[in-house]
Amino acid sequence: MSGARKVEERVGEARTALVVMKFGGTSVEDAKAMLRTAAIVRGRRERGLKPVVVVSAMAKVTDQLLAAGAAAGRGDKVGALAIAARLRNRHLETAADLLADDLLAGTRTAICAEFDALDDLLRGIAAVGELTPRTSDNVVGFGERVSSQMVAAAFARHGLGGAHVDARSCIVTDDHFGKAAPLEAVIEAKLTQLVLPLVQAGQTPVLGGFIGATADGIATTLGRGGSDYTAALVGGGLRAGAIEIWTDVNGIMTTDPRICADALRVKTISFEEAAELAYFGAKVLHPATILPAVQKNIPVWVLNSRNAQNEGTKITAMAAPCASPFKSIAVKKKLTIIDIVASRMLMSHGYLKAVFDVFDRFECAIDMVSTSEVSVSLTVESHGRLAAICTELGKIADVKLEGGKALICMVGEDIRGRSGISGRVFSAIRHINVRMISQGASEINMSFMIEESDVDEAVRALHAEFFAEPDPTVFDVESRAVAVKA
Repeated sequence: MSGARKVEERVGEARTALVVMKFGGTSVEDAKAMLRTAAIVRGRRERGLKPVVVVSAMAKVTDQLLAAGAAAGRGDKVGALAIAARLRNRHLETAADLLADDLLAGTRTAICAEFDALDDLLRGIAAVGELTPRTSDNVVGFGERVSSQMVAAAFARHGLGGAHVDARSCIVTDDHFGKAAPLEAVIEAKLTQLVLPLVQAGQTPVLGGFIGATADGIATTLGRGGSDYTAALVGGGLRAGAIEIWTDVNGIMTTDPRICADALRVKTISFEEAAELAYFGAKVLHPATILPAVQKNIPVWVLNSRNAQNEGTKITAMAAPCASPFKSIAVKKKLTIIDIVASRMLMSHGYLKAVFDVFDRFECAIDMVSTSEVSVSLTVESHGRLAAICTELGKIADVKLEGGKALICMVGEDIRGRSGISGRVFSAIRHINVRMISQGASEINMSFMIEESDVDEAVRALHAEFFAEPDPTVFDVESRAVAVKA
């Protein structure tokens, strides 16, 4: 066998055993959580797997960085630097709890260097009195830049071969600051060049999630929740055997356990179903996480770092057969219905295009659309741009807003092909006013709009109707039985 062929086979073996593990903010929120993360990674290595780790910023750090940037943008240099000082102290205290003397000095130096750079950046923003999207991306990325260095040092201390990799050197994006689009072919080449050799050498690479850079090295971010996206991009680029999203819940649930105490863990779900749930309010994973994994047919696991023995939820390309019509109920709140009425123009050529062009110009996503003979009703997230959007729409139609709405999304395989489902759904919530309905546009999604104040009651009624006798092959019925006995 030629030397080149042997190298190719070794690379293939490394990729098959490779597992990308993403740990969210609560999984790295303090020294105790980071040590728990190290133990989970050790367990994977002991099973012969080769982890690549992606970490978020420590819990709440991103919000505080946003606050610091906003303060600096208002010219409040003192307030911005005070927030940065508190973050510096928190990271230094965590490093002291986490590391022994031989690694602490170097990590302290690295942390201080990062926060010195942040302080300089905040002073510059305050002097100018303006926070641009480009500068905001730079500010908010410091959380992942620091947390990834700390976690890599912790792994090194505990014999896991931790090796820090600056994600900005691998996750190459366009310059759409705030929600940059990844350049996947370039990312794959960078990962193969910078990360794969570390894996082959027996080390554990650690990257910060959420952050990237343009080809010119300008810092960008993938948008809120983008650490999941980073994990999927790394998994896809390295053609990993699996991607694991470690959170603080046991996986994807049949609904929010805070609403229904008897919510069940979903054992397995399809990529398509998980993407629908993620987009329509399920907070367990980022919607874009699904895409790179689907393209490479890489299974994604959603797991709990505080309960590592739990099997979690496996997300695969195809849905498993399920006797229950629905897999989960998601809720998306803080929505507004916009009614657009133009009786003489609705059927005229180009009218609907003109309406949707307005939303395109404001980069405003639409969740649901319904049309009648003289009007178009659609739903969007409630935000500060609505006034400007309505002003533009007012040039071509009469516009009316209804805020305080919520979208209930019920996801399951082949809903369209099951007779009687709509009757059961709306019978279960017959005492609740439904404002808009979307059924038939998707085979796996039935959605409708209600008042936010009715959400909990609607979800409980629907959960009782459709998950009273769940399919044990798809849902964790055993846990419900144990809870009842207790």
